[in-house]
Amino acid sequence: MKIDLGDLNAFVAVARAGGFREGARATGSSASGLSEAVRRVEAQLGVRLLNRTTRSVVPTEAGAGLLARLTPALTEVDAALDVINRFRDKPAGALRLNVPVSAARLVLPAIIPAFLAAYPDIRLEIVADDNFVDVLAAGCDAGIRYDERLEQDMIAVPIGPRLQRFAAAASPAYLDRHGRPDHPRDLLGHACIRGRFASGAMILWEFERDGEVVRVDPTGPLIVQVGAATDLAVDAAIAGTGIMSLFEDWLRPHLDNGSLEPVLEPWWQQFSGPFLYYPGRRLVPAPLRAFIDFVKVSSNQR
Repeated sequence: MKIDLGDLNAFVAVARAGGFREGARATGSSASGLSEAVRRVEAQLGVRLLNRTTRSVVPTEAGAGLLARLTPALTEVDAALDVINRFRDKPAGALRLNVPVSAARLVLPAIIPAFLAAYPDIRLEIVADDNFVDVLAAGCDAGIRYDERLEQDMIAVPIGPRLQRFAAAASPAYLDRHGRPDHPRDLLGHACIRGRFASGAMILWEFERDGEVVRVDPTGPLIVQVGAATDLAVDAAIAGTGIMSLFEDWLRPHLDNGSLEPVLEPWWQQFSGPFLYYPGRRLVPAPLRAFIDFVKVSSNQR
């Protein structure tokens, strides 16, 4: 029995992602194309591999068994094909990175254009996601995370600025009307613009000065989902809605032009910058290896 390798890859993508649309996003293909590929595999094998409902796609017992055997086999196939890259002047192929929105905005613009210019045969896909999913399960080669979110068995490489700060800011008009806080606890008496992760968790505001750490859980008229609606929060702060807290680098243009004013700047907390991380127990594909080396050189030049 001869089954097309692309059809088997389609089955693995759908089974891992838990759906045809999710699998399509992970592979950059169409949901209908994946569905047809899985149907062909099932027809050739004569057994149902996936239980389909309106809400989810779950492997059958036969599908789970096939997935367990196919995953390492297809990984070996990818590794074997990647060896060809060693005979090229420059690596070629696809590279998929899972990154938080903050990294896509604040870290990657200083790296990606030069990287793609140096490696024109690499096709790079950036998946901006603040859900902090497992990068491999999401069909990505590597991810960017901050140190508290690094997964086990991963190799971490510094990427971007090594020190960052969380900043609090508001429009001068708001502060003229409501006063300027002297201590983080004063924020409890102010209108604050809050952020919520996609998981539903609210973000506590944390400040630090001379070894004293203060955490506050302020309230306010606006809550936005982190990443997806952060620019809305910035616009609202500029319009005078309240005080917000965000990466200093994100707010810096507005602080410099005066549309936002720093709040509690001596209390702004400093933290280490992000890391590019990837699985240490797998052969590193040539496009990812090129990106890792490029990031290391870029960091040394700073």
